[in-house]
Amino acid sequence: MGAFRLMKEQKLQARPGMPVLVVSVLLYLVALGLVILGAVLLDNENSLGALFLVLGILWLIAGFIPFLGLKVLKPNEALVLTLFGNYTGTLREPGFYFVHPFSVAVNPAAKTRLGQSGDVQPVKQSITISSEGSKVDVEIEGKRLSLKAMTLNNARQKVNDRLGNPVEIGIAVIWRVVDTAKAVFNVDNYKEYLSLQCDSALREIVRIYPYDVAPNIDTTGDGEPDEGSLRGSSEVVARRIKEEIQGKVHDAGLEILEARITYLAYAPEIAAVMLQRQQASAIVDARKLIVDGAVGMVEMALEKLAQNEVVTLDEESRAAMVSNLLVVLCGNRDAQPVISSGSSV
Repeated sequence: MGAFRLMKEQKLQARPGMPVLVVSVLLYLVALGLVILGAVLLDNENSLGALFLVLGILWLIAGFIPFLGLKVLKPNEALVLTLFGNYTGTLREPGFYFVHPFSVAVNPAAKTRLGQSGDVQPVKQSITISSEGSKVDVEIEGKRLSLKAMTLNNARQKVNDRLGNPVEIGIAVIWRVVDTAKAVFNVDNYKEYLSLQCDSALREIVRIYPYDVAPNIDTTGDGEPDEGSLRGSSEVVARRIKEEIQGKVHDAGLEILEARITYLAYAPEIAAVMLQRQQASAIVDARKLIVDGAVGMVEMALEKLAQNEVVTLDEESRAAMVSNLLVVLCGNRDAQPVISSGSSV
């Protein structure tokens, strides 16, 4: 078996197409004139009439072949050409060109459409030549590769995070073709290949991170716990996903310009439980803050009372005051004051 061969892009030196178009049209007119002249000479029994007639008819039949080599390229488009199975080169510059008439444009992914991708549609160039009732239609098919920056928005993936919790995540990847030969010949369909590698890279990176910050979790690989998480470290996660995808699609002639997380949430089956957990955690944090503040206010109140000698409290009264102040400051309801009128004999 032969070894797998990695292709590299070669620039094709093509001729300008306009002179070939003009000459081909003129030759068609000459051929039509030869047919008419040959018919007139045959009527006059001239031996040259048959020769002119045959030459004119042959060119009218085969004269469309030069038109097959005419190619038109718009900005940020490329055309990968082969001749009898051999790669001859790539046209990248916009313009009107003439190449070998039997060159074939190759693009296995021409009919593949990715989500939110500005792909180039396969086009057909039509050239019509008409003169005195005679009409010749020539169709030139083109399978162009887009060199623009395009967006791939894959479907949301359900992936288990570092703690085993199922999460749903979606990414948007901005990419472009940088080597047309690699994109066409090194993989079967570079668009489907990119989509598959995006899913694979997403799963590999997401399983490294927990959804929220968790203790004793190492996400950087240095052996030390850190605070990395999918929700809090989205920029870092996106950058690692981009680098992972780029390493996988390099041999396909693709460049990953940017990767962004577009959707992140717990899977529906655990979303309600995780929401309750987050709410409980928020309540605990809030209560802790309230208690810390209340203790500080009680300490300040007792210190002020002692400094100003407003009242002298024994241990029992001091404990009762602390208890009452904490109930008032930490309670969920407004305090109801009770006024003592003293005791009567």
